[in-house]
Amino acid sequence: MMMRCKSSGNHLWVQLRFFCNKSSYPLHICIVGSGPAGFYTADKLMKRFGQAKVNMLERLPTPFGLVRSGVAPDHPETKVVVNQFSRVAASDRFSLIGNVSLGKDVSVEDLRKLYHVVVFAYGAESDRELGIKGEDLKGVHSAREFVWWYNGHPDGLKLTLDLERTDTAVILGQGNVALDAARILLRPTEDLMQTDIAEHALAALRRSQVRKVFLVGRRGPVQAACTAKELREILGIKGLNVFVQEADLVTSPADMEEMKLNRSHKRVYELFTKAAMKSLSESVGNEKELHFVFFRAPSAILPCDDKVHVGGVSLEKTTLQGQIINGQQLAVGTGVFEELACGLVLKSIGYKSKLVAGLPFDLKKGVIPNFQGRVLNDEAQNSKYEKGLYVVGWLKRGPTGIIGTNMICAEEVVESIAQDLEQGLLTSFLDVPGYFGLLELLQDKAIQFLSFDDWQKINQEEIRRGELKGKIREKIVRTEEQLEVARKVRV
Repeated sequence: MMMRCKSSGNHLWVQLRFFCNKSSYPLHICIVGSGPAGFYTADKLMKRFGQAKVNMLERLPTPFGLVRSGVAPDHPETKVVVNQFSRVAASDRFSLIGNVSLGKDVSVEDLRKLYHVVVFAYGAESDRELGIKGEDLKGVHSAREFVWWYNGHPDGLKLTLDLERTDTAVILGQGNVALDAARILLRPTEDLMQTDIAEHALAALRRSQVRKVFLVGRRGPVQAACTAKELREILGIKGLNVFVQEADLVTSPADMEEMKLNRSHKRVYELFTKAAMKSLSESVGNEKELHFVFFRAPSAILPCDDKVHVGGVSLEKTTLQGQIINGQQLAVGTGVFEELACGLVLKSIGYKSKLVAGLPFDLKKGVIPNFQGRVLNDEAQNSKYEKGLYVVGWLKRGPTGIIGTNMICAEEVVESIAQDLEQGLLTSFLDVPGYFGLLELLQDKAIQFLSFDDWQKINQEEIRRGELKGKIREKIVRTEEQLEVARKVRV
């Protein structure tokens, strides 16, 4: 039930008394973030600790993190995992508290007082910077912003995206997110009409003049960061001309060693080889184009004549060192530059987590310093660990891996919690407020929050609207409207 909170003046939690016996004592756990990392952790915690009470904080009114806001709309099979997460949320030992922001509505110190264990799983909601001239020009955006825009993330509504002023887009990066962005720009809109793509994005893509997309990578086809599955999909778009330079496919002994060490790199390279052969014999006129540009690093983003909008990208040619470090060769600049004209640039060079007051943070790596999920103490005064604080997912390991990777990550963190509990390293077994203490805190601040039942109302309304348009769902993209729908009692 969604709560419009008002101070009750009573300590609700004081009315609750728990047994001090460890076998019957409920462990109160708060997980911050409702994406895959958070839900996998909640599931494993409730299975490991039979009486654990798990509360999950989410800053948006809607749960599921990147499954809702990061997975491309033409990949509905990847989103099926929300069914598993919904079963976790159905437990009477689980509570979702949506529309509550860490650092704004509640602090880290608040949570430490309210729970035995706090697990931070809020992912990466910022972007790495190139650190080159021209990043602030109009028409230069991060791939994350673009993904949020077409997926209907409330923060994506801030993006001012003009797809009608240019026929050429440059995407810096060749990972799966870069391929997702290129695919959405190039795929026929008829293929997207039945997906859950945001309506404003579909309308803009219908008017789009973008016909050419260049995917730029600083290394070669052997080192491309995308998976074979994603590459195969974009290469199979009907009516799309794909261009790969044959000269870029020449391999060195170090390349062969990389492919030997990593079979996925070999599969990707083989797909690029087939694409190069096909582009020579089966190109179609007057259709959209996808160009893979290898061995190029952006050195500057160039303005057009008005000095305000992007007009192109300066690229430095690179070469590989030949020495394999951590399974990869490094690219180094050659001092030779060339320019690529365009009117849209998307930077797909990696996500970055945000610093939150009260938590240590590694600015260089963009993660919370940790050992097997245990948050490390900045000053290591009494212990090298922050007692009761843990981290999971991208915030723990950086923005790497697929959705399923978070399952393995969650297992490690839950094991760390179990070990610390067994060794008596967590908060002593005294009453802690837990859920009812959090409710009181939110009531005192008059913060309106949503439960999982409230999310179900939003979910049902999105599905209903989608059915009217022949879509999987029609996402409600504005926070205010989501809250309004959650308030309604359906008859």
